[in-house]
This record gives sequence, structure tokens and C-alpha cells, in this order.
Amino acid sequence: MRQLFVLLLIAATSSFADEGMWQPHQLPALSSRLQQLGLEIDPENLSSLDKFPMNAVVSLGGCSASFVSPQGLVVTNHHCVYGSIQYNSSPQNNLLVDGFLAKQIDEEIPAAPGTRVYVTEQVTDVTARTLAGVDESTSGIDRYKLIEANRKALIAECEVSGNHRCGVSSFHQGLEYFLIKRLEIRDIRLVYAPATSIGKYGGDIDNWQWPRHTGDFGFYRAYVDADGRPAEFSEDNVPYRSDSFLQVSAKGVQEGDFVMGVGYPGGTNRYRTVGEVENQFTWFYPEARRFREDLISIINDNSAPGSQARIAYQSTLAGLNNYAKNYQSMVESYQHSDFIDRRRQSETGLRDWIESDNNRSRQYAPAVRQLQSLIETDQAARERDLVRSYLSYATLPSTAQRLYRLAVEKQKPDAEREPGYQQRDLTRFRQSMQAISRRYDETVDKAILSYLLGRYAELPEQYRSQALDSFYQIGTQIDQGQVDQIIQDSYAQSSLNDDDVRLAWLDKSVEDFHNSDDPLIQYAVASHEERMVLEQADKELSGQFQRWRPQYMEAVIDYNRSLGRPIYADANSSLRVTIGQVQGNRPKDGLVNQPFTSLEGILGKDTGVDPFNAPSRQLDLIRAKQYGHYALPSLGTVPVNFLATLDITGGNSGTATMNSKAQLVGLLFDGVYESIIGDWDFDEQKNRAISVDARYMLWVMEYMDGATNLLEEMTIVD
Repeated sequence: MRQLFVLLLIAATSSFADEGMWQPHQLPALSSRLQQLGLEIDPENLSSLDKFPMNAVVSLGGCSASFVSPQGLVVTNHHCVYGSIQYNSSPQNNLLVDGFLAKQIDEEIPAAPGTRVYVTEQVTDVTARTLAGVDESTSGIDRYKLIEANRKALIAECEVSGNHRCGVSSFHQGLEYFLIKRLEIRDIRLVYAPATSIGKYGGDIDNWQWPRHTGDFGFYRAYVDADGRPAEFSEDNVPYRSDSFLQVSAKGVQEGDFVMGVGYPGGTNRYRTVGEVENQFTWFYPEARRFREDLISIINDNSAPGSQARIAYQSTLAGLNNYAKNYQSMVESYQHSDFIDRRRQSETGLRDWIESDNNRSRQYAPAVRQLQSLIETDQAARERDLVRSYLSYATLPSTAQRLYRLAVEKQKPDAEREPGYQQRDLTRFRQSMQAISRRYDETVDKAILSYLLGRYAELPEQYRSQALDSFYQIGTQIDQGQVDQIIQDSYAQSSLNDDDVRLAWLDKSVEDFHNSDDPLIQYAVASHEERMVLEQADKELSGQFQRWRPQYMEAVIDYNRSLGRPIYADANSSLRVTIGQVQGNRPKDGLVNQPFTSLEGILGKDTGVDPFNAPSRQLDLIRAKQYGHYALPSLGTVPVNFLATLDITGGNSGTATMNSKAQLVGLLFDGVYESIIGDWDFDEQKNRAISVDARYMLWVMEYMDGATNLLEEMTIVD
């Protein structure tokens, strides 16, 4: 199958723009385009995970990052280290406000529990082994279980050293599977983050907007034991010796320069059907945004600014705000674009192409029909599924359910346990339980649960839970006062908010849970079987999708090949490369976006009120035109952020923006408003990615925070 994709690329490279999140092994086939754009290193290097620059780029398990020194120094976005800043903050020592800098290595502080650095070492095609035992007669649930068992076996083999975290990722909607082997570094420490008034300048108001003036960068350091092996936190651990690292360019880039983004984009949906697109944009995004906006209001109403409760939920608020705006902008972008019309045309073209040939019709028509039927079945329970997903925001009840599920799973052989509850997951599981104490407030949690139960009560009767109705005494109509009293009583009688008690439950038996008088534990036990029935139904449906989506995707690939179009796999948190140029755009009639913003733009925006409250020292430096050697001559000042035609999505946060020599010139952190629909669609005229310019990062480090120790540690080139 891979040969099909390579041939397709070779045939089509002359016709594609900057669209595409390419797997490293595909890059040699794009050599001519890369060299045409200006790449100066050997394109073969981009396909070699053990060579520079690919082995300098790492994942944080949700964000991307890069080594920038041989001593394990890692640079990423400020918002990617935000959880660790919040975790280490208190009203008396608010690092969110003041920032943090370790001037010496022994001043570095542990990141939030569960923080990891993952170094990709190997990617192997395991399609045949993943699908072993599966045939056309296999039922949905059996297909799901077989693929899951095969994945677990592959992962267990890969992780035998105890130092790696492996996964089997699906590409092209299950047409291919790759085993991804990553070194898992577990001792991560916070090194440096500027104040939020720099790192999050513009806040949620400027999110997905241009012009931007955000210093979205921060630093971790990865530590290992004295023998160079990954280990839990210890004072005896030493900085990780990275095989290669990125030099940081103080010269930077100018308009028209080649750039590439190397990172771990989370997920895209470029090949979904019209029915799925319409459901997402006309129902899911509006409904999910409502949930998020309501939760934001609840948290704010129940926690005073600067209080311990507000600090505890600061990271949660950042995530809720980000996606609430994302979803709203998705809908607006959808409504003002011709995306759905183009998707309908493409889907009609695919169907006509299939039906125009008897052989193609026999091969692909069943997949088109079956997939449509499965999508309709899946969407029938969308209200229930959405409410179920948001109930996890009530920390204490969901914690009780996770703890009981762990006890149930531990009764099974490790290979038969559900992912997330295997032996390989227990350290992370424990750390997530430990982190609750810094990210939880009882008053806020009870208010969130009260709201969510009110939303649950709106569900049609066939989607209600008997266990939940019984516990909270919700009938055909909800008595919110009665429900709130039950919440009040259950929290008062529960001890799950106590760290020691909560951690002790990790080692309890199923019998211990059944004998508990903790009301939240009792509910977790009483509702477990009901949740398992729903989970089994989900797995049956997933197994059916695993049968028909790959066949549908094969039709899409063949159709695009007939049109000379290149095909890349949807993003799935695996290492990808995207290429382009520094370039502004014209998002609408009469509006031109220049590719750079400047220090002076901060002055123009600043109001002294959050989120436009730059430090007074920074404003003084700008007025004094203290540029050092970081000014861009064509701009006449220090560039802050810049635009490029790179194809990105969520998870690209922290991605290294490199120049033609693979030197770090910026960090991707956002896209313009017109790019927000990029999870689903790519418009080469409007799509632009936003990076914080390395020159601004260096300027802040030198002139604002005095991070001279880090400047000396990094290799900075002109």
C-alpha cells in the first residue's frame, strides 16, 4: 500500500500547494518541491528519525517541542507549559503572573505530575499484524477486540525495555497501521516561562486573530538517571543528553523565505463525508460551545480572581476558552465559506466515478452505502454522547468511576485490560490522582455537577441512565433544589477529596468498593454495569467502522489518483512535516495581512488592563528602541510574530518552525481566523499559521528576564 502512496506523490508533486501534513517517509518523494521552495539540507534527512533534525523534535503528549541544547533543554509554547506553571503557583507565589526562571540548574522545579517528553525512535508498518485474524465475516465487536488484542501484543513487545512508550496508530482511516516507538522521559522540570502578560499577551481576545503580539514560549528540561535511562524524579538524576538539537537563528526569516514545521499535529478530518461535516458544524460545534461557555461562567462565578480556587482552574479555563472560541469560529467560518459546497461536489464526483465503472462499483459501492448507514446510527445518540463526555468535568464523581474501573480491570490478566488501566498506565494513573489536589475546588466542582445534571435531565427518556436517575432522584422533571442537596450531602460524606484516601483506593479490591459507605464510590459501583453496556455498543459500532472506513478511504485514494491529486494521511499525533513560505494573506476584500508584527504593535495595543497589560519595563524598552541585534532590517524593529503558509492543526502547538538549514526561527502556536476550519479543509489563499518569532523570544530572554544562562547554553547563530 505504501508504494501506492509514493507513486501518487511522485505523480502529483508538481500540482500541490503547501497543503499536507507529511509522514517523514514520504519526504524524499517531495524532494523537487522542497528544493524548489529553498530547502538546503538533504531531503533524505527528513525521513530519518535518528538523524538531524528529526531526532531533535519531540512530543509532550499533546504539544510539540524541540531540544535546543545537548543538555536536554526543551523549548515549546508558553501555553504548553501553562499546566506546570499553574501547578506550581499559589496566591503567595503566583508564577502565572510573575513568570519563572531558574538561573541555575538546581533551581529548576518539577513539572506537573504526568508531564512527559517523548522522543520518536522508530516507525514500523505493522498493518498485516494488526489485522491478523480479521476477515469479512468478523463481527463488529470481534473485529474491535481482535485489532485491540493485536495492538496490545505489538505494544508489549515494543515496551519490553521499560523505557519506551509505544503505540499502534491508524493511518488513512485504518488502511494502514504503524507501530511508533518513543523513548519516554519521565522526569521533566520547568526551567523558564515569561510572565503571562508576555506569554499570553492578548489572551482569549486575540486567540485565532491577526495581528498577534504573543510571546508564546517556555522551556522544560528532560532528566534521566546517571546511566542515561528514563526514571522518575530524583535529585540524583542528570540532564538528558540529546543526540541532536536545533540551533536558534538570531537572523530569522523574512518575507518569502522557506519554512517548515516539524511536530505532532493532533487530528484532522480532511476525508469525512458530507453527512459528518454537516453534523459537526451545524450541531456539534454549537452545542459543545454552549457547554464550554456555561462551564466558564460557573467556574468564574464560584472562584474569586487570584484565589486558590481560581488558580486551581486556570488551566481548565484556558482550555475551555480556547475551544469555545474555536467552535464558534468554526461555525462562522463554515457559514461564510464554500467548504460544504466543495465537499458535496467532491463526494458527488467520487460516487459518479465509482458508478461509471462496473468493477469499481462492485469494489467500492458497498463501502459507501455501509459507511453512510453507520454514520446515521452513530449520530442518532449524539445528545447522550455529548452529555456523557462533559460529565467528566465533575472531578470527584468521575474520579470515583475511574478508581472503580481500575479495581475491576486489575482482576484481569494485563493483556486483557482496557487501555488506560494496564500496568504500563499505572504510574500516569497515580500521578493524575495526585494532581487533583492542585486542580480541584469543592465549591466549583459541585456547581459544575449541578449544571451538568440539569443538562442531562433534558435528554430524551431512552437515553437516560437508571443508575444516575435513581442516585440523584431525577424523574420526568428535575427538582434542581433536591438534586443540589444530594450533591451537597454526597460530597460532605465522601473522602475522595483527601489525597491520602484517594491514593489508597488505587490498591483496593472490588470487594472493598462494594463495601464502601462513600456515596460517590457507591454510585460508581451502581452505575458501572450500565456504562459497560454502552461501552460494548460503542465497540461494536467502532468495529463496523474499522471494516468499512478503510474500504471507503481506498476509493478516495484511487479517485484522487485518477485526478492527479496527492494524498496525505489525516493528522493523528504522529510526527509530521509541513512546508511553506513566510507570507501574509488577503482574507477579505480590502484587507491585507502583513507577514510580521512588531514590538511597536505591543505599544499600540496596550491598555494596562489584562490581557493587554505588557510589563512596564517592556514598554519602556520599546519606547527606547532597545532592539539589540534582533531587528529585522526590512521592518526596522524586532518582529514579534509572523505568518506562514504552513498546514497546521491542534497539537502543532510548540512545533519547531525551521528555516532552510533546519535552524529554529520560531514556534508555531496558532492560526489566523480563516485557518480555523483547517481541521476539515485547506484554503491555500487564506490559510496561515502563526509563529512566535525566535528573535522576539531571544529579545525577551535577554532584555526582559535576564535568562543569560539559557542564552549561553543554546547555540544561537546569525
